[in-house]
Amino acid sequence: MFRPAVKKTPFATTLALLELIFHSAVRSVRKSHGNAVIGLLMSIVQSLVMVGVMIAMFNILGMRGAAVRGDFVLYIMSGVFNFATHSKALSAVSRSDGPTSAMMKHSPMNTIVAIASSALGALYLQTLSAMCILFFYHTLFTPIEIYDPVGVLGMYMLSWASGIGVGMILKAATPWAPDFFSIVTSLYARANMIFSGKMFLANSLSEHMLRLYTWNPLFHSIDQTRGYMFENYHPHNSSLSYPIIVTCVLFVIGLMAENFTRKHASASWGARR
Repeated sequence: MFRPAVKKTPFATTLALLELIFHSAVRSVRKSHGNAVIGLLMSIVQSLVMVGVMIAMFNILGMRGAAVRGDFVLYIMSGVFNFATHSKALSAVSRSDGPTSAMMKHSPMNTIVAIASSALGALYLQTLSAMCILFFYHTLFTPIEIYDPVGVLGMYMLSWASGIGVGMILKAATPWAPDFFSIVTSLYARANMIFSGKMFLANSLSEHMLRLYTWNPLFHSIDQTRGYMFENYHPHNSSLSYPIIVTCVLFVIGLMAENFTRKHASASWGARR
């Protein structure tokens, strides 16, 4: 409280901010489970369940012929991992500490740090679980061959970033109408199960069907991921620039909306709920 004011250089301020984000990210990761190993195992199990369900659906419905020529399990993983990191980032950011949270009473803390740490925590858990699954699949079943690993990683990060953008908008809007936007968040998550395009190739869709999916930036990033992952697949019905532009727009709108909500936030908003 009576701490002397010390002038810091911009570099020192940046380092202090990064350190704060790091410690806050560790806290957000540990919130999921007190034991770090069990928390990671739970994330791995969730991803494995999604991959297993997708494989079972393809086998039951006889859709394996619609997959790209190459490793079928790797094709499933390319959709599941991008979908999972998008959904986890959206959920973590939309539920991160708000301006009326008890954590905001500590002077270095702010909502931007809370958003960044929640997003990094979700990325850490999902990436570590994906790496573990790919490692065990590579060593126990069949060697993995990825045509362009850097491109695949870039699309994976783009899926994560688009999830942050959507999550920021929902986070900023939720305090104004909590019940309504909680339903919107749930509906968006359910709609992405279908409209993310993780179950089929964009090249196999007709023009009429494409109109139902091309609005979703995750649809484009997943299809572009498969173009980088498999040498014999060339995406023609998806765009690389569209998810990048949409993600940048979502970030700008999300930051503006979060700033507006933070200025009008009140601890008494939820008093009557």
